[in-house]
Amino acid sequence: MKRKYEEQLLRLPNVNGVGIGQKAGKEVIKVYVTRRVTISTLQPHEVIPKMLEGYETDVEEIGAVTAQIKTV
Repeated sequence: MKRKYEEQLLRLPNVNGVGIGQKAGKEVIKVYVTRRVTISTLQPHEVIPKMLEGYETDVEEIGAVTAQIKTV
């Protein structure tokens, strides 16, 4: 399920990750964003759907994602 929508969701502004998780005991599609924004600041085609094929989406703010360099 995640793979089917991952590419589409990652094209949306502010989205930097997609996964599968749990919310209230139900499996959901997790959408990780740099920061949460109000729907009114987005164009209609930029809004993360509330449901995808019967699975709820759960938007989680995680901040900026950067590569980490391992130092020895």
